[in-house]
Formats: sequence, structure tokens, C-alpha cells
Amino acid sequence: MNIKSLLLGSAAALVAVTGARAADAVVVAEPEAVEYVRVCDAYGKGFFYIPGTETCLKISGYLRYDAKGGDNVYTGGEYGTWWKRTRATVRFDARSETELGTLRSYIETRFQYTNGDQSGGLIPQAYIDLGGFRIGVSDEIFGSWTGYAGKVINDDVINYQSGSSNQVSYTFTGGNGFSAIIAAEQGQVQTANYFSYDYRIDDYMPHVLAGAKFEQAWGGISGVVGYDSKAEEFAGKLRLDVKFTDTVSAFVMGGYQSNWDDLQDSGERNWFGTWDGDWAAWGGLSAKVSDKATVNAQVAYEAEGTWAATANVAYELVPGFVITPEVSYTKFDGDRKTFAESRKGGGDDAFGGMIRFQRNF
Repeated sequence: MNIKSLLLGSAAALVAVTGARAADAVVVAEPEAVEYVRVCDAYGKGFFYIPGTETCLKISGYLRYDAKGGDNVYTGGEYGTWWKRTRATVRFDARSETELGTLRSYIETRFQYTNGDQSGGLIPQAYIDLGGFRIGVSDEIFGSWTGYAGKVINDDVINYQSGSSNQVSYTFTGGNGFSAIIAAEQGQVQTANYFSYDYRIDDYMPHVLAGAKFEQAWGGISGVVGYDSKAEEFAGKLRLDVKFTDTVSAFVMGGYQSNWDDLQDSGERNWFGTWDGDWAAWGGLSAKVSDKATVNAQVAYEAEGTWAATANVAYELVPGFVITPEVSYTKFDGDRKTFAESRKGGGDDAFGGMIRFQRNF
């Protein structure tokens, strides 16, 4: 009996130990708490906190498809067939608060496919803001400070800006609608009307700018002046915006540049004055005619005698998806008339049309 009891006791002990070890093997640790994405409403719609940080991020962009036909209103030549482009743009906007003010980094990436040609990735804008200071690449300030011309697509047939540039700037923002800017830019190489111009500085003196604006509920007034350190010439613009009602607004803008004729004789151009002639003017109107449709129109003129007119209807088929048919007419004069007449099928005027499909997100 003693031996039997001993064997049974040993077996029971072995089972108990084995069971304890098996139980220990399947014990699962408690899951860690998940940090869900939090909405950040400090900087407007679309921002959220990057998990584990106090930095707010917004991701946005668009996918666009353009198709053009008729005449090229920039050069006067005929397209001869459809001109088509598909473009995808993604923007990243990250912001946080510091003891020196809002710290912001902004990146815009762009990919496009034009007439069967696959373009590589572009970064037209990438900059850092801190307390009013900005460094990086962005739209040229002479064009962007006073606002882009109108709400038409072909708004720069008579050009008012030079593209983008590496830049350093400081913007002062007052509490009464007043703001001012000072800036320095490097310039860029730009191709326009089949001609290439190198606006990049060639010594340590940058292109310099200064501007001011005053904005209220009724609209605003803005101005900017720039000195091209390479061409050693000045240019300036002044703009007035008026909001007649919640659905109707208009603008008028004028620009002047120094010694246009001398620059033409030397084969140079002013980085800021990209129109032909000493001066140019632009005017436009926008009217929201329904919940889905907005009518936009713009007329422009430059001192060398060229007129340009464009009109469109931006129709939001569903939220985030806009279809915009547009027509443009240009009457050339001066050097632009000579160039237009030299283009295959060109003449002293051009009439073109296009349609844009754009999904914004």
C-alpha cells in the first residue's frame, strides 16, 4: 500500500507541475492602449495630430486632366491636334507652436504626363516658416503677394509672374488687416513662348522685393516692388480687390517696369516684369450663379499692344470634383505679333478652348 500510495502521489504531483507550466505558457499580456488620430482644429479643416506628437499635419492635393484645342493663345500657333496633360499633386503641411511662433513646413510634389511625355517628379514648393520668416522654394513673390490674376485657367497669356525661386523672406502681420513683406530671391531659368531666359543671379546680390497689403471684408488693396539685380531694373504692381456681394467679386491690377526697350535691345528680360512693354493691366470678375456653378472672366492688355481675354464656368458636379470648360482669345501686336505670324498656321490673333476635370482632396 505504501508503494502504491507513493506512485499515485508522484503521478499527481507530476500532473500538477505539468499543468502549471502549460498554464504559464499560454498567458497573454494585456494589449497596449492604442492612440487614435486626434483632430487638430487650430489651423483649419483637415489637420490632425501626428500620433505621439503635438505637430498637426494636413495632406491634400488634386488630380487633374486638361484637354486643349484650337489655337495656342500664348503663341498664336495651331495645336494641330489635342494637347493633353494629366497632373497629380500632393501637399504636406505640418505645423506646431513654439516659443518663437508657429513652426511650419510645407511640401508640394507634382507629377505630370503631357502629350505622351512622362515628366519626372517636381517640387515646385518646399519651405519652412517660423515666426514670419520663410526659407525655401516657393512661387515668386512678385506674382503671389498681390494674388494670382483671376480665376481663369489661362490667366497668364499676358504674364504677371515668373514661376518659382529659392527665397528668404519676412512677413509682418498686423491685427487690423495690414501685412508687409521683405524678401530676397535667386531667380530661375524659365522658358516662355519658345524662348529661354536665365533669371538667376550671377553674383552675391539677390533680387530684392518689398510689399504691403490691406485686407477687409469689402476686399483689399496690395502692392509690391522688386529690383532685378542682374538686369539692374525695377518693376512694381498695384492691385484692388472688391467683394460686391457674397457671390460677386472683381479685381483690377496694373504693372510697370523700367527700361523695357533697353532690355529688349540687349536680349534680357526683367525677372519681375514678364509682360511685353513698359506696363500692363489685368481685370477680372467672378460670379457664383448657382450652388454648383461659378462664372469667371478676365481681360488683360500690355503696352506693346497685345490683348487677351478668357472666360470659363467652373461647375462642381459633386463635392470635390470640378469640371471647367474655358475659351480664350488673344490679339497679338508688337514683337508677339511677329512671332505669332512666324508660327506654323499662326496669325495676328488666336482663339483656343479647353476643358479641365479636377478632383480635389
